[in-house]
Amino acid sequence: MTTVGILHPGSMGAAVAGELTGRGITVLWSPSGRSTATRARALAFGLESVAELDELLDRSAYVISLCPPAAAEAVARSVAERRYGGLYVEANAVSPERTERIAGFLTAAGATVVDAGVVGSPPAQTRSPRLYLSGGEEDVTRVAALFADTRVRAKPLPGGIGQASALKLSFASYQKASRALAAVAHAMAHEYGVGAELSDIAEHHSGRHLADVDYIADVAAKAWRWESEMREVAAALASVGLPVGLAEGAADVLARWAPAKDAELDPIEAMERLRGAP
Repeated sequence: MTTVGILHPGSMGAAVAGELTGRGITVLWSPSGRSTATRARALAFGLESVAELDELLDRSAYVISLCPPAAAEAVARSVAERRYGGLYVEANAVSPERTERIAGFLTAAGATVVDAGVVGSPPAQTRSPRLYLSGGEEDVTRVAALFADTRVRAKPLPGGIGQASALKLSFASYQKASRALAAVAHAMAHEYGVGAELSDIAEHHSGRHLADVDYIADVAAKAWRWESEMREVAAALASVGLPVGLAEGAADVLARWAPAKDAELDPIEAMERLRGAP
């Protein structure tokens, strides 16, 4: 029977591992140093505890790393130090460059590595996240097969290590920042006493900007006006003690399009101009 190790089961990792235990696959985890909440999640999803990382690695044909991004490299190095020879699934939200570095030292230590990125909420009755995979074709196929007939939808990507990470972070750059930006917007409206009105505007505003790639060119053409508006937003935020970084960052992005004032660019040309200096 296949045995999988999970490092370390947070809310996403435990739920993903639970999809495997639901298929009859043994999933190991090590409770050493983990919180009470982590232990409760592991128990709820049927994970089998082992005393130490060494035992987990010795018994596992696959190891899935799903931990906070800041810890991803240290976790991988602890596995490499033990000369793990199985298949390591690097499923953390880290940059393609970091994923390549992790894959490099794990491979040198004897492991096989697949790059992975989970997009979506933890699997549940009505939720089915996607698990994007890249790396060696046979290795990707093996990992995808683990999740057959589960609520985790495996999606192989062409290309090698780094592709899944690039896609994960491309989506996260919008998803996470947009939520933080919404919080700042509502906090600003609250400070100025117009919170209810902002919520009313939001109810009637249907934006699907990530899905509308063509809109990027339109933004580039208007950026010369929008940049100064975002500078004003930053000033208003500062006056009530709220974070200005997102507004200033948006203004800096728009500044890169300033030379394209009223230009008729296509989306690719607009995106390419973001690489230049303001």
